[in-house]
Amino acid sequence: MADTRMSEKVDGDPVGKVPQKNPKKKEKTKRAAEDDEIFSIKVDDDESASEESVFSGLEDSGSDSEDEDGSCKDEDGSCKDEDEDEVLQKDDALNGEQTEEYEQDSSDEEDIRNTVGNIPMEWYKDFPHIGYNLDGKKIFKPIRSKDELDQFLDKMENPDYWRTVHDKQTASDVVLSDEQVALVKRLQRGQFGDANFDEFQPSLDFFSQDVMLHPVSNRPAHKRSFIPSLVEKEKVSKLVHAIKMGWIKPRRARDDSRGRYYDLWGKEDSSVLAQHRMHLPAPKTPLPGHHESYNPPPEYLFSEEERAAWEQQDPEERKLPFLPVQFSSLRQVPAFPRFIHERFERCLDLYLCPRQRKMRVNVDPDDLIPKLPKPKDLQPFPTTQSLVYRGHSGLVRSISISPSGQWLASGSDDGSVRLWEVCSSRCVKVLQVGGAVKSVSWNPNPSVCLLAVATDSLVLIASPALADRQVLSSTEGLLAAPPEAEAGDGAGSVSWSEAEGEERGRDLRLKIRHPKAVQQVTWHAKGDYLASVMPEHSSHQQVLIHQLSRRRSQNPFRRNKGLVQCVRFHPLRPYLLVATQRSVRIYNLLKQEMSKKLHANSKWISSMDVHPGGDHVICGSYDCRLAWFDLDLSAKPYKMLRQHKKAVRAVAYHRSYPLFASASDDGSVIVCHGTVYNDLLQNPLIVPVKVLKGHMVTHEVGVLDVTFHPSQPWVFSSGADATIRLFT
Repeated sequence: MADTRMSEKVDGDPVGKVPQKNPKKKEKTKRAAEDDEIFSIKVDDDESASEESVFSGLEDSGSDSEDEDGSCKDEDGSCKDEDEDEVLQKDDALNGEQTEEYEQDSSDEEDIRNTVGNIPMEWYKDFPHIGYNLDGKKIFKPIRSKDELDQFLDKMENPDYWRTVHDKQTASDVVLSDEQVALVKRLQRGQFGDANFDEFQPSLDFFSQDVMLHPVSNRPAHKRSFIPSLVEKEKVSKLVHAIKMGWIKPRRARDDSRGRYYDLWGKEDSSVLAQHRMHLPAPKTPLPGHHESYNPPPEYLFSEEERAAWEQQDPEERKLPFLPVQFSSLRQVPAFPRFIHERFERCLDLYLCPRQRKMRVNVDPDDLIPKLPKPKDLQPFPTTQSLVYRGHSGLVRSISISPSGQWLASGSDDGSVRLWEVCSSRCVKVLQVGGAVKSVSWNPNPSVCLLAVATDSLVLIASPALADRQVLSSTEGLLAAPPEAEAGDGAGSVSWSEAEGEERGRDLRLKIRHPKAVQQVTWHAKGDYLASVMPEHSSHQQVLIHQLSRRRSQNPFRRNKGLVQCVRFHPLRPYLLVATQRSVRIYNLLKQEMSKKLHANSKWISSMDVHPGGDHVICGSYDCRLAWFDLDLSAKPYKMLRQHKKAVRAVAYHRSYPLFASASDDGSVIVCHGTVYNDLLQNPLIVPVKVLKGHMVTHEVGVLDVTFHPSQPWVFSSGADATIRLFT
């Protein structure tokens, strides 16, 4: 009965035929028969199947129900009725033709509606169907396929044509979704398929360049690492036996019967020249090519245009020093007219060309890297953003902290000066000055409480009253001192006045009016003198020094050499440091002379600060450089740091810790460790330790000012995003 059922045809289907006993049948028919064996049922024109044919297909395929019943099994576990196909498979296995059971198995099919498996769909091109569904029914091809005109109209009218693909396995058009289109685009760009996958996620470097004392793993060594291999021993014994028998000759004797060949052009390496270790043989002339032949191929001959272009070129620019010429025989070739000139030029090249052999120095690359300490050994330094001070509506150009470290002053383009409590980021007071604030500076003397503010052409002296009674009384005594009768240099262009009425209610006490706009103010360490900067090419009054106790102003320079950018008072000596665009000049105020000039090797200096010890200076510039000067060493920079990608706006030293920081337009603040030793013979140790990021770059402007806390390893920064940030 089984044989009869298997012999039924399926309307021209190649997969429904009875397997023949000939094992050399075609590969295509065999694979189709293996895939569609379970679906070998008879289908009429009306696609109706009898009950017997349906169950006969299941019986032949060996369903699970038969295994569960056990009715088909004998006592020894063998099946009673074996069809012809199984008998043939057993005969093939006995004949030595072993078939792989899972050779045509596919577990990652794209569409399970067609159950033919992973076979070429071209096998079904001559049949009206393309496979079978899960119920064993045929999957027929579309009745009418689209021609080129239909495809063109569909391309013009269908908005989803660009995302429609043809599925060969189901003979249907599939419209890709947005997620599938995005996946294809990511794969075409060489990206990861998962959009949420972070390829730049931080990786933990378990192994470092440091040599550790203890092993990473305590796993015992393999047995094969200390026991000789038996396989290798057997191979070596076979090789030794072959050598003894003469089958393998380890040192084959050189056969001189063919003759020895020598280098025809190597005669210049004589025994006398070989004694000189530094002798270099002359370079060989290049061998002639096809273009130098007397009968070159046609592609090497010049056309009329190429010949005219070659004649117009200079002899140095020509690729070939001659024109290729074709002759029918070697007897017609004339003598080379430039033979003597060419030999003479060759002699000149050998005589005038210097040749030197450079000996390579064997240096360990690790020795060239400076031995820098680890950052964790240089702590403490700021690493984390702790507080953000929000309240300004414009660029915060300048910040300054009080000597006690409790209050922070900030000046912005919104015309206000805000006083903040450092620990709580609470805005205590707001001083409206009526213009953009260019610079604020807190008096460094802890016995007084004064704040200098530069806005337009005014320098305002404010008393915020944020201290105890003793400090406030000494501040009032300093401000209430009567002005002197005589005036110093520059008093004709600078006027002093006291704030009255509403201005006095806003804690403003003095106003110093200048002839030009003031860009910077800075205090002397003792708190009585104040310097202001007014950059102007045509003016000789770019720097003015004001004395608060006598209320007098003076111009220390008769004329300024260059455009002044910023000034600083020396923390210990009576020196004034003036930074212009290209250099820094140090003036002795007692002797009234210039003591030193520092060359920054920068195009435009932007900021400057002096080390608390007084022997070192750092300068930031708009060309992304930071220069460290050692005043006892040289007038040129001891170290140039190029760590920022954009202009450096501000630099600052810490007053007690060996730290300095630089702020840039790239939105980052770089903190460096700079140890200055008491031994003059030992150079300063400069190590970058941390890059602090938090400010947003606004209109290509990043961080504008930076300053350190007077007693803690904290750093404050202000930026163009109208915020002030504290890093601890």
